[in-house]
Amino acid sequence: MIILGIDPGSRLTGYGVLDLGQGPARPRYIESGCIRTRDGDFHARLGEIYRGVSDIIARHSPSQVAVEQVFVARNPATALKLGQARGAAIAAIVTQDLPVFEYAPRLVKQSIVGTGKADKSQIQHMVANILSLQGVPGEDAADALAIALCHINTACGPMSYRAR
Repeated sequence: MIILGIDPGSRLTGYGVLDLGQGPARPRYIESGCIRTRDGDFHARLGEIYRGVSDIIARHSPSQVAVEQVFVARNPATALKLGQARGAAIAAIVTQDLPVFEYAPRLVKQSIVGTGKADKSQIQHMVANILSLQGVPGEDAADALAIALCHINTACGPMSYRAR
C-alpha cells in the first residue's frame, strides 16, 4: 500500500510518499519534496498545486492520501489562502477517487515527536530517524512525511519508532 502525505501551502506544498509493503511497522521511503509555485497570480498558483499533486498521484498510484488540516492563523487572509491551497490539493486527490484522511497539526507532531508543540527541526530529525534517511529532509517535505507516518500510525496500526 502506497501512502501519500500532503502538507499544503500556497507557495510550497510538501509531499511525501511511503510504501507499506512490509507492513505498518516498517514503512519504506519512496520520495518526498515540494511543489514550488511561481510568484504572481494566486489563481495560477492554485492550478500549479492541482497539477503538481495530480502528477505525484500519476507517478506513484497511492491508495490513500493524508492531508494536514488548516490551523487557525492569526491573519485571516493567510488562513484563507492556505485553505484554498489545501482545496486545490484535495480536488486533485478526489478527482482520482482516492480517499482523503485529515490530521490536525498538533496530532501529527504528537504522533511523531511525542508532543504537540514540537518544532520543525524536531519533526525533521524524527522523520529522518524513523525512515532511516541518509539526510534530513527539508521542512515542508518532512512535514508531509510526518503526516503520512501519522496516518499509518492512526489508520494502519501502531508503528515501532525505534531507531534503525
